[in-house]
Amino acid sequence: MERIDEAAPQGPVATEIFSPNTKPSLVGLTRARLAESLRGIGTPEREIRMRVAQLWHWMYFHGVREFDAMLNVSKVMRAKLAEHFTLARPVVAEEQVSADGTRKWLIRMPPVDALDKGAEVECVYIPESDRGTLCVSSQVGCTLNCTFCHTGTQKLVRNLTTQEIVGQLIVARERLGDFTGLTRPDDDGLIPSGEGARAVSNIVFMGMGEPLYNFENVRDAVEILSDGDGLSLSKRRITVSTSGVVPEIERLGEEAGAALAISLHAVRDELRDKLVPLNKKYPIKQLLQACRDYPGASNARRITFEYVMLKGVNDSPAEARELVRLLKGIPAKINLIPFNPWPGAPYECSDWETIEKFSDIVFNAGYASPVRTPRGRDILAACGQLKSETEKLRARARLAAELE
Repeated sequence: MERIDEAAPQGPVATEIFSPNTKPSLVGLTRARLAESLRGIGTPEREIRMRVAQLWHWMYFHGVREFDAMLNVSKVMRAKLAEHFTLARPVVAEEQVSADGTRKWLIRMPPVDALDKGAEVECVYIPESDRGTLCVSSQVGCTLNCTFCHTGTQKLVRNLTTQEIVGQLIVARERLGDFTGLTRPDDDGLIPSGEGARAVSNIVFMGMGEPLYNFENVRDAVEILSDGDGLSLSKRRITVSTSGVVPEIERLGEEAGAALAISLHAVRDELRDKLVPLNKKYPIKQLLQACRDYPGASNARRITFEYVMLKGVNDSPAEARELVRLLKGIPAKINLIPFNPWPGAPYECSDWETIEKFSDIVFNAGYASPVRTPRGRDILAACGQLKSETEKLRARARLAAELE
């Protein structure tokens, strides 16, 4: 593995050269899709279940890159697999390391067809003393146009596939030495270490895109990420953040079982209509009712409400009190997020004293109200700052992607 030993923060570092594969990769497939792939190369039906279990273990538990590393698979089967498939994963095109240890990767995906040059998304790793959180993307670009979010200024190109979502974790675990036999990067001990410690212990779907506009692929990715025989992340540690796609919220709880986060940011419809334009379609009342009905929500599994602090816009004591009133009866915690600036941003971050007063009102009403410490600001890796330079798909390619 490549190490980056220069003093942080660092500028973009090109780490790999992309070369598209002609054979499909198995990495990132669900068990059902793996079974289909094996049937497609003539694997006897009586062997399918066993072969899927073998592949699953080697790909997701050990993170192997070559079929020959699968020691309990016969040489004949390994050769057959290598003839038809690869274990390729997305490519890290650039890596940046912040002064605070946050890492941002520009990840390039294999082309989906002849007109696609390989979509790029950004993925961020945030190390803390007791956990490591990976912020993954679910779309290339975004359709929501939230006015405080840099990502929202990049138009939607396409949804990411299940493989591409899972591939972000596979890449991160490799880069961080999180698979057996790999070495942790030299980072002055910022990445969690020690016996049983995992570099990546938490996943948040808070990167580029609106996860619930890519529901099926996000749901299937959660299934793979949480499978106990492979990547084995607890669903309690997988959080899906939505700006409020109300019709899909109940499905998320029922079919994925992930923790829910709501990108709220305002307590009045007229303001939220401006900050989060999706609110015009699904206003606050509908959104909060969906939260009250969210399957599995309880005091042990609280819904997180994200609230970005914008100076003179949504940060008054009156708005803090209204937030408390709105969330009454919902098992909730409230993350207050100091606004992270980006070039051309139309907002400023609230003063620290204002944020503290807002937090005190929420806390005194009985809600946990941590103020999220900005991480990775110096490399534009903080919340709301992600934006890749991916080229738009041509009209034909975009149409084909939407019809998949």
